[in-house]
Amino acid sequence: MGTRGMLSRDELDALVEAGDIDTVIVAFCDMQGRLTGKRISARLFADDVAEHGAECCNYLLAVDVDNNTVDGYAISSWETGYGDMVMTPDFATLRLIPWQPGTALVMADLSWTDGRPVTQAPRSILNRQIDRLAERGLVPYAATELEFIVFDDTYRDAWAAGYKGLTPATDYNIDYAMLASTRMEPLLRDIRLGMDGAGMYCEGVKGECNFGQQEVGFRYDHARTTCDNHTIYRNGAKEIADQHGKSLTFMAKFDEREGNSCHIHISLRGDDGSAVFADSDAADGMTPMFRSFIAGQLATMREFSLCYAPNINSYKRFAEGSFAPTAIAWGFDNRTCALRVVGHGAGMRMENRAPGGDVNQYLAVSALIAGGLYGIENELELPDALEGNAYKSGAERLPTTLAEAVELFDNSTIAREAFGDDVVDHYLNYARVELKAFNAAVTDWERVRGFERL
Repeated sequence: MGTRGMLSRDELDALVEAGDIDTVIVAFCDMQGRLTGKRISARLFADDVAEHGAECCNYLLAVDVDNNTVDGYAISSWETGYGDMVMTPDFATLRLIPWQPGTALVMADLSWTDGRPVTQAPRSILNRQIDRLAERGLVPYAATELEFIVFDDTYRDAWAAGYKGLTPATDYNIDYAMLASTRMEPLLRDIRLGMDGAGMYCEGVKGECNFGQQEVGFRYDHARTTCDNHTIYRNGAKEIADQHGKSLTFMAKFDEREGNSCHIHISLRGDDGSAVFADSDAADGMTPMFRSFIAGQLATMREFSLCYAPNINSYKRFAEGSFAPTAIAWGFDNRTCALRVVGHGAGMRMENRAPGGDVNQYLAVSALIAGGLYGIENELELPDALEGNAYKSGAERLPTTLAEAVELFDNSTIAREAFGDDVVDHYLNYARVELKAFNAAVTDWERVRGFERL
């Protein structure tokens, strides 16, 4: 093995032959950002699936959060018979899963049975944007800072309680606090070591502001690798929490305190590995390409907000003074802005602070690339950096509801040119399904407000 936990096909075959691996998970990321797939006998994988792939129902890219079949998707319906897609393993992603004995996992690309790619699949969307960069001799690198809240309740107990009255793992703000975070260290350590053993580079973990809230950071990597790792990590962290008799949530806004963020750092390099964002001779240290890249983010952020904030709950995180952004502005090391420029020299990069913990990483990074390319291709001029408190500035604002984001995405010529009508319409339907379900639901807030007093 090279990177710890990563496997070649020959290494997998040897482990299967020795009886050390008995199960291979073949998986992909669904619309909701969830790891989806099947467990396959390691022998069958080695004998057949490795070469030919594995089939799965195409409804997996056309269901709601509860896996209910819903109308409105061109690729999957009762009328078309809910046929198959093919999961083709990408062996660059083959790895051990240390918290599941005898198990390896490989991420897959989705295609139709005639070999055509499923363009609406999140990984396919990202691959298209990576290819667009490659045409310019550019390669994207990304890293994530993903937050979650830990509870002392099990997932099944939380479900039975209707997710009410749960006990967070700490009782107060634990931002950078060592003592209170130590209470969670057995779980956090298993998450860190588990991800390291699954081929990732976990840089560390720190307490955050909400009760029981933690942030795990991973070292930057190629954008596709980062998104693959992100999907495996989100699933794995929940599995490990379950093994500890605890639960954790990545939802953007669990309560009225601080939400869960997923800050995304992104930079580009030349295909020769050269840094293309930093210019030591420039007064601000930035190349014209980097300036246009950021300008493209500013120009597209409202229209692409559905890619950064895909759910009803996502928009409740955008609150003034919460360290989640409200203003579409950029600044040097300014955490009140949606876009924060950090690092220096070859490490100079942009951080997008808009995504929450519920984000589909592939869609968000695809939007970052598409927005950056829009700025580069049109040589957009970057306005001056915002200094001071962006919450109090006159900068344009992020959308405040999913409905507003849907309208912006639907009417975005830039999105349709970058992603294609098939992709845009597919994810618009996803959002509209969520809106319809939410608008039909009667919430606890309504009962408290109206049961007696109205």
